[in-house]
Amino acid sequence: MEQEGQVRQLHSDLIDAWNRRDANAMAALYSERGGQVGFDGTAIEGPPQIKAHLAPIFRDHPTAAFVVIVREVRPIGPGTVLLRAVAGMIPPGSDKILLARNVVQSLVCSLEDSVWKIELFQNTPAAFEGRPDECEKLTAELQAVADQG
Repeated sequence: MEQEGQVRQLHSDLIDAWNRRDANAMAALYSERGGQVGFDGTAIEGPPQIKAHLAPIFRDHPTAAFVVIVREVRPIGPGTVLLRAVAGMIPPGSDKILLARNVVQSLVCSLEDSVWKIELFQNTPAAFEGRPDECEKLTAELQAVADQG
């Protein structure tokens, strides 16, 4: 399905911009009112604020790179799609997924003038409270993807 491929590409572009540490490229993917909720719960609204929030993070911190597995892409209304994914992070200088940084990602996007834009991107820690086997299982699944390159 063309729509699914376009939404997967939007998510891929977002992850690629993060991995390149490019705040401008990330912010450009959001709608005018789009927002994100980061790993620590910080909510940022609008491309200018997203760029302003991310630029010093990328400048001052050696951010880890995402490895992603998309679990689902489905329409939730006319011109609106939900993408659900899981992701792990590999710190600079390593090739191993950090179990403590695994996340569940939700991306809601809408079609604006034939272009998909992000309305909401959220990273929720995949802590699996009381279920360490689930943490290890997800880490192993993500590591397998990372090892494939």
